[in-house]
Amino acid sequence: MMLDLLVVALYAAGMLLLGCWGMKRARSSDDYLVAGRRLGPGLYLGTLSAVVLGGASTVGTVKLGYVYGLSGLWLCGALGLGLIVLSLVLAKPLAKLKLYTITQLLERRYTPAAKTVSSAVMLAYDLMIAVTSTIAIGTLVTVLFALPSWVGVVIGGTIVVVYSTLGGMWSLTLTDIVQFVIMTVGMLGLMLPLTVHYAGGWDTLVASAAPGHFSLTGIGWSTIVTYFVIYFLGILIGQDIWQRVFTARSTRVARFAGTAAGIYCLIYGAIGALVGVAASVLLPDLADANNAFAAVAQLALPDGLRGLIIAAAMAAMMSTASAGMLAASTLMTRDLLPALRSGRQSERVSSYRLWTLLMGLVTIVIALMVDDVIGALTIAYNLLVGGMLVPILGALYWRRASNGGAIAAMAAGSLGVVAFMLKDGLLANSPIYAGLVASLVSFVVVSLLRPDHSRPVATEAQPEPHA
Repeated sequence: MMLDLLVVALYAAGMLLLGCWGMKRARSSDDYLVAGRRLGPGLYLGTLSAVVLGGASTVGTVKLGYVYGLSGLWLCGALGLGLIVLSLVLAKPLAKLKLYTITQLLERRYTPAAKTVSSAVMLAYDLMIAVTSTIAIGTLVTVLFALPSWVGVVIGGTIVVVYSTLGGMWSLTLTDIVQFVIMTVGMLGLMLPLTVHYAGGWDTLVASAAPGHFSLTGIGWSTIVTYFVIYFLGILIGQDIWQRVFTARSTRVARFAGTAAGIYCLIYGAIGALVGVAASVLLPDLADANNAFAAVAQLALPDGLRGLIIAAAMAAMMSTASAGMLAASTLMTRDLLPALRSGRQSERVSSYRLWTLLMGLVTIVIALMVDDVIGALTIAYNLLVGGMLVPILGALYWRRASNGGAIAAMAAGSLGVVAFMLKDGLLANSPIYAGLVASLVSFVVVSLLRPDHSRPVATEAQPEPHA
């Protein structure tokens, strides 16, 4: 495994060097938080694809393919289709708003109090997104190098924290481009053809797979619908995704390069599910399906190439982890801290670096306490969609939406999600539906009972709120 370790070590060193390079370009708050709002189509396509496809989209999709077959692609499918809709429908008005956080949209429509509450909900989501991918790094290390998972979490998480802290969005963009290339070569060019070949070729794979493994609905319609409710809608309102939209240099870049990124996600999901099918044929008796990706890579790939595949998986995980950390830091510095300081806001890059470091350390600590990538991702998106979808759509499209209704919707939706996760389990379908119903009812009832008479919809021209 020495050659594999060398490849992974070189990859990690490259990420740190790119972080240092990004540090030189991060000279202002715009540079650090949104890469100066000047990414072209190539950089935008690569960074958006990399941030969407993380640990759950790689390790998790292979796990779903191992258990359910080709229908495991629907996790990435929902993410990719959400990204396409976001790019074609929402990217243009979002780019014109010149915001840093999604919650600033709520402040324009409602009040600073609504922004503060929504920032807290969004912060929990972004931290769990970062945790998901950090956990996945630990899973790889455990299977491939026979080390405790906490070692992978600490080492991989530390690398991400360092380069994210140094250069902010510029570091993330530069590392994401390299990670996008490695992901594409590793999964499409190596992992899929080599595992299918090792399984005996395509015809043998189809004949040997479990019945129903090549059905697009084998995972079950209820799960497919729930994936769309959670992940499709979640993509439309996630701070980590919106923050990437804010980096585009034009609405044209945001629309067309973003749509291409969504199509890439669909292809990536199909590849991951097929690798999972191959793993189910080659390793039918795995004790833990979470280890399917790492186990089949260890079995089917030669030294050196195996290291490149590990780097490809780590690329997907690190890009999403870094996005979650920076998004959490942005929410803290632009929204939550000013609320605690009576509107005073620091524009120093050193302050952003400090909070990115702190959010990274919190991510590592949580990742050491949780061990299920799909479970962590589900927690993140349940909180996001259950607590935030209704008030955000209300801010955009319903004139009678009120500040009290928005706050009630966020609180009721989040509490509904948590209550039903405790009642029915993290992976149950009920929490997201309970949260949405509670959020919608609270939003409509309170908005009608306590209306705001003078506030326009969020996308109408209006002055910036005072600090």
